[in-house]
This record gives sequence, structure tokens and C-alpha cells, in this order.
Amino acid sequence: MRKIDEVIQGHRVIGITAHIRPDGDAIGSCLGLWNYLTKKYPDRDIRVYLDPLPDKFLFLPGASQVRQVGEERKFDLFITLDCGAIDRIGPAARYFYAAKETVCVDHHVRMGDFARINYIFPDASSTSELIFDLIDQEMLDDKIAQCLYMGIAHDTGLFQYSCTSEKTMRIAGRLMSTGIDYSWIIDATFSARSFAQNRVLGHALDKARLYANGSFVASYITKEEMDAYGVAASDLDQIVSQLRVTKGVEVACFLYQVGEDDFKVSFRSNGRIDVAALAMEYGGGGHVRAAGCNTALEPKEAIRLFADRVEDLLS
Repeated sequence: MRKIDEVIQGHRVIGITAHIRPDGDAIGSCLGLWNYLTKKYPDRDIRVYLDPLPDKFLFLPGASQVRQVGEERKFDLFITLDCGAIDRIGPAARYFYAAKETVCVDHHVRMGDFARINYIFPDASSTSELIFDLIDQEMLDDKIAQCLYMGIAHDTGLFQYSCTSEKTMRIAGRLMSTGIDYSWIIDATFSARSFAQNRVLGHALDKARLYANGSFVASYITKEEMDAYGVAASDLDQIVSQLRVTKGVEVACFLYQVGEDDFKVSFRSNGRIDVAALAMEYGGGGHVRAAGCNTALEPKEAIRLFADRVEDLLS
């Protein structure tokens, strides 16, 4: 794919979005690209659409400019980031379908492309890393760097996951060279937890059970429990990672309710199981060590189904 500057030539009204319930990489890549484009092309109308951001991300440059879908707008170019399937865009899909030109930048394994121009590299650590590759790096400043560094840090598990490469570390170093407070960014968006988050983490760990001879650990939280603890979906981000570090476990699984008869499923692997392939069996996708899907099954039934499949894969 050409650099992003070549792609946007001739387009004045540009939209950017990512998947529903955006994580750190989705938010970081969108805001990083928005900061870059508005800096280099101040005469263009550039809008970013995401679900409401969790409070911990509101300090990022451009966060106050994030919009929710609702206004009537026609776009010359619509860019989707960190999204492996069109149905994961949510309501912003209406802008995508009506746009004159469409672009997808992503690092997830997928069944097929849905944009006219696709920049898909599953070996990249994150979509934020890909955005760094696509921009004119002479324009890099601390605003862009804050967003991209945060996105990379989140999708690499603070540079611990196997997707972290030598190139990833070089890019992180270049972003750090702009003078960003990288340790504070990690503390504010990754490490710091509210009292309510600590309480619901403890509850989820207490509910966790081992399956498949101790190689699979799983837990779940219902909407009723989320309401009781005063937490939102974004407050549950670290639970599956905490489950993953359980001694002897190969795959961790965490489910939380997002609607009636609808649970979001997150998988994490310690290496022996490709959870992207596992998730794709149930209509999802992701990466070798981090993936997800949705299920309409009752959570205990879904967990048993996943546990049996993991046991088969390990046999």
C-alpha cells in the first residue's frame, strides 16, 4: 500500500473509525492518524468516530474531538482501523458503505478484505505500528507519538507478547524520542485501576475454574454483576490477562455480557494454542496469542464447549 498521503489525495472529507468497544490500539491508531492528518492537512474536514471513550483515555490529544455516529455526512474517503470484519465497525458502517473510497488498515487475521484499499499485516504488533509506517515521519510530534505509543503498548501487553518484534521496539524508541511521558501513559491507561475495577477483578478471579486438566482457565461476568460492581465493559480489560498467568494454563478465557443472550469472549494463549484459529471457529478472530468472539450460549455452556475444544487441540 502507498503512504497515507498518497491515498488521501483528492479527498477533502475524510472519516476514521475502528471496531466497536475500542481497545487501546483502536483508540491510539485512530487518534494518532487524526492528529497527523489534521496537522498536515488543516484545510481538510477530518472526523473520527468511536464509541464513547473510557475516562482513562480522555487525556490523549484529539480525544475531545471523537464523535458518535448520528449526523448525516457523506465522506470522500472512509478509513477503518484495527477492524477485521465490516460488522465490527458498528453504526459507522453506513458512512463506510456510502464513501467514494474506502481503506482498511489492520493486523488481524481475517477471512477476506472488505475495503477497496487494504493494508493488512498480521505479523505487525498493532495497528498503531502500521500507522507509524504509513505516515510521513518527518511530521511526527509528541501528540501523534502519545497516541501511537499507547496503542502499541496495549496490544503488545507492555511489549511482552510474542507479536513484539525488533521493529516494534525501534518504533517505540522513535516515539519516545519526541519527549512523551511514556511511563505515565502506561500507568494512566494500563496499570492504574479504580477500586471498583479491583473489586470486580477479585470477583472474576474467585469465579474462575480450571478445565482440561488444568490447561484451560475461564471466568465470566454477567450484566447484573457489572451493574452491582458499578463497572463498564472497559473496566474488565485486564481480567483475561490476569487469568493467563495462572501456573500450568495454556489458554485463558473470559466472558462478559454485552446484551441479552450475547457474551463477548476473550482468549489468551501462552503459546501452544493458536487462539486466533480457535476464535475463528466461533465466528471471531484475532492473533495467535490474543483473540476473541461472541457467543449466544449460556456462559457455563460456552466455557465447557471451549474447554473441550482446547483439550482436543492439546491432545
